[in-house]
This record gives sequence, C-alpha cells and structure tokens, in this order.
Amino acid sequence: LGSAVSQKRIMNQTKHSLLLLSLAALTPWGLAQSDKPLNVLFIASDDLTQSIACYGDPIAITPNLDRLSDMGVRFDNAYCQIPLCNPTRASLLTGLRPDTLKVYDLGRHFRDEVPDVVTLPQLFRNNGYKSMRVGKLYHYGVPVQIGTNGLDDPESWDQVINPKGRDTEEEHLIINLEPHRPISGALSWLAADGTDEEQTDGMIATEAIELLRENKDRPFFLGVGFFRPHTPYVAPKKYWDLYPMDKIKMPYAHENDRDDIPKSAFAHNNPVPNYGLPVEEVLRAKQAYYANVSFVDAQVGRLLDAIEDLELLDNTIIVFWSDHGYHLGEHQGVWQKRCLFEESASAPMMIFAPGRKGNGQASQQIVEFVDLYPTVASLCGLTPPKTVEGKSIVPLLDRPSKSWKGTAFTQVLRPGDGIPVMGASIRTDRWRYTEWNEGEQGIELYDHSNDPGEFDNLASKPEFAGTISDLRKKLRANVSGKVPDSPFNPARL
Repeated sequence: LGSAVSQKRIMNQTKHSLLLLSLAALTPWGLAQSDKPLNVLFIASDDLTQSIACYGDPIAITPNLDRLSDMGVRFDNAYCQIPLCNPTRASLLTGLRPDTLKVYDLGRHFRDEVPDVVTLPQLFRNNGYKSMRVGKLYHYGVPVQIGTNGLDDPESWDQVINPKGRDTEEEHLIINLEPHRPISGALSWLAADGTDEEQTDGMIATEAIELLRENKDRPFFLGVGFFRPHTPYVAPKKYWDLYPMDKIKMPYAHENDRDDIPKSAFAHNNPVPNYGLPVEEVLRAKQAYYANVSFVDAQVGRLLDAIEDLELLDNTIIVFWSDHGYHLGEHQGVWQKRCLFEESASAPMMIFAPGRKGNGQASQQIVEFVDLYPTVASLCGLTPPKTVEGKSIVPLLDRPSKSWKGTAFTQVLRPGDGIPVMGASIRTDRWRYTEWNEGEQGIELYDHSNDPGEFDNLASKPEFAGTISDLRKKLRANVSGKVPDSPFNPARL
C-alpha cells in the first residue's frame, strides 16, 4: 500500500504542478479570462491534530494532505477558539467568538443567542451560490447522530446529505479500553473489514464527488465534513498496516512535567495520566488514531482528484481544517481535547486559492479560526457582516512570511469539582499565557522561543511579572475568563 500511495502521490503532484504553471500564465489574480466566480470546497476533519507529515509528524502517512499543502498555503500556527466540537464549529462558521455566541458546551445552538447571524455558507447562499453540505460541518454527536442532521443549521444550506456507513452497524465489534465510558469519549477503535466506500467517511467523499460533478457549471459552496479521526477510531484494516507497533511511541515529557501545571489545566474527563491504563494499551489506541488519519487523508485525495478531473482547479478555493487539535499522550498522558496546551488549541489549516503568489509555501504567523470567514468571503468578492470578529488573512496567501503580529485567543469551560472553571489563553509569536477562573485556579506562562513543548511554566518566576501583566491585559480585553451567566449544561462540557 505504501508503494502504491507513493507512486500515486508522484503522479498527482506532477499533474497539479502542471496545472499551477498554467494558472500562473493567466491574469495576475490567477483567474481565467472568462472571469468565472470562485467556488469553495470547504473540507473539515473531526479531532485531527497536526499529526500530518507536512506538519512535521515523523510517522504520519498523509500523501494527499501533503499534496494540498504543496498546492496552497499551510498555516502552522492556526488556533481554534474552543477545543470542543460544537462551540468551535459554531464559532468558525459564524466568524464570532464563543463569548458572543454564548456557546460553550455540546448542546446549545448558536442561534439561541444570535438568531439573525449570517453564517459563512449562508452568505454564499444569499449571493447566488448553491450551498451544500455532506457530513459533519456543524456539530454531531459521534457516533450516535451519524446519518442525522445533528445540530445543523438549515438556513446555511440548499442541500444536505447525511451518509451512514457500516461503521454505525458494527459498533458491537469496537474495542473499548474503558467500558464504563461510551465509545464516543473513550479510547476505542475497530480495524474494520470492507472498503473505504462502505464507511461513512468514504460515503461522504463519494457523495461530495457526485455533487461536484452535478454542480461544476454553476458557483457552489460545498462543505464536506469527515467524522474521523474522532472516537471511535474506525477505518478499514489496511490502514493499520501502515503503522506497525514498533513505530508508535509515547511523546517526550520531562520526568516531573506535571509538577508546575495547575490541576485545572487537565481535562475533567482525563484527570490522571493515560486514564490509569497501561502504556501498551494506550499505544494501541494511538496506532488506531494514526490509521484513521491516513483513512481521512485518502478521502481528501479522492476529492482533490475529482477537482482536477472535473477541471475545477482554476476556479475553486480549497480549504482544509480540523475543528481543534488533539492530545496523544503529551504531558505524561494527556489524551483527546478540552485543554489549552498547544496540541489541542492548534489545528491544521490549509488554503489553496488559484493564482495566489504564496501557493506552495507555509506561514508561521499566528492566525485564528474566526479568520476563515472573512478570508474566504474576501477571496470570492463577498462582503462579510460587520459583526464578524476575525480578520482576513488574504495578505498571507500572497506573502506567507509577511509581518502579521497575530494573536490567538482560546478558551474552554469545564464543570470543575462542583464549581465550574473557565480557562482562557492568549498565544502570541513568543508566549502562551493561560489563566483559570481569572487566575484563582492557577496560571501558566510558556516561552515558545525556548520551550515549544510547554514543559516549563514560568508563571511563578518574578522576572516574568511584567510579561504576565501585559498578556493578562490583552487576554481580558478579548476573552472573558469568568464562568458565564448564560445557560450551559455541565454534563455536555
């Protein structure tokens, strides 16, 4: 499989390189003389951290995401607003921060607070585009809501398709390391029989390709949302073969890494290292996670092939994102999400826009998920609502190394030990500063110029008091660190 993947990648890279060269010979903006409107293919993955080869992961086998990175601009420092599925998706698709939406848990709909907001796909729909969705864009409970509309937003779409594959029929076969937890939140997996196309995500790719074919001659916004690698990690067996167990390791951590980290920094559903499980067991879960990453990568490759085969590459923007990052054992055994460390606050983001000078490069600038709304709208000549809280990063698509002075704000609400806890974090080029209940439950300061792994919490050292004061002011001016008065369900955090 690895050899076949490599050969196909070489062929696809050659093909898209020739296409990009032809685009460069067009108008300065990369548009054909017919000046066709730019379509949008908006691809989402669920719970995908930067475990991708082009992001520097040493074992990930992701030729198609690497291919997309080679085509467009890869953002190495893109940050979500909340590392939890529902609120981060609501924020990204409305361009509004969680404190504006008042959405912090898995159950509340953003229109409860802002009923008249115009979402990103709705903006395209209002401007004559056909707006379509296949799979998970807004929040779904996984796997229980697969095949339904989940917590969707009907005003966003002209057409929706909700595939449901054999993965939902074989849940009784899933291995669950913690049987007392539902498979949606536990380290659980299945190396499945059958083909990609029988799995929900394979069906999503198939349906999306058909929609591309049916709508190639009209402007479209197509959201394609894959459910993996969200738990349970389910994919065909062949993807496990890519990751023999001797390649799966626990990440490096200092021997006493947790000693200077506040208790509140660790998610309530992962209070002890590795859930108290043997390391060899959680490493099997990590193998399953990587197998699912490669499975999703293959589906992205099918979409990229279709865009090229249908001759849509010269007038289609392709965006790839994950709703947040994900922990795979960092800090002596942190898993999944709901944290404000770098691994769960950052996530993959790639943008291919035809004819942009920065295509094929990576940007190290700090950007946020709320920036996607104004960016995609601007690329297509649409005016986003004035209420949108992100800023367009189109300049970085032409000059990825441009001085940006970006700042990212990420927060998370937790049930706590009977008293809810709000964590709020600011990330600058150099620093990450985090406080829990405005510092009452602890603070953290990490110097990314010397400590990218966030091992050394500098918050207690007097020489950094001025830095903390400056970062605290910026943080509190943009994000509330207080537990909200608005309704939220502690059981859904």
